[in-house]
Amino acid sequence: MTQTSATSSTTTTTTTLSGLRSLYLIRVAFSLIWVALVVTTSASLVSTDRPTVIAAVLLVIYPLWDVIATLLERRMSGTGSTDRVGTTNMALGLATAAGMINAVFSTIGTALLVFGIWALLSGAIQLVVAIRRRRTVGAQWPMVISGGLSVLAGASFAAMSASATSSLSTVAGYSAFGAFWFLVSATALSIRSRREKR
Repeated sequence: MTQTSATSSTTTTTTTLSGLRSLYLIRVAFSLIWVALVVTTSASLVSTDRPTVIAAVLLVIYPLWDVIATLLERRMSGTGSTDRVGTTNMALGLATAAGMINAVFSTIGTALLVFGIWALLSGAIQLVVAIRRRRTVGAQWPMVISGGLSVLAGASFAAMSASATSSLSTVAGYSAFGAFWFLVSATALSIRSRREKR
């Protein structure tokens, strides 16, 4: 019976590792496409201008995608409604999308402020999730770093939102760094998975 439990636990961990790795790679692809679209549509805009329609749509889609990704993680891990941190993160993403819909009809500075507050809070949540998951899944150090950087970037966006030279192109850099750390994390999970199979 002990052997069966151990095998089941190993299988569950392997499935979680594989699922997280796949999800992280999907997030990398999404972020890179999003960055390319933001750079090509928003690089020249400053805070006194309103975001273009395409830029507005992209700014609303980003937090909504994070909600979808969090929902996928919850289903994969089987935590469901017991995952309060995940629920909080999804509520934050939905609230940010709603706030962004209002912000994009104002100035780019306002949109940058909303994005910055979301990046700060979601980064803090990512830190909590990565620290908790480190005990069960492991290989979470890239997500710890990414979460910490997101907190700092969010604070920076919020601070620069009042500047006359603020630009939406700065959020492209944020997403690109996020893609990098998701890629590093996917690689770390692959290495851990191979070690467990030996």
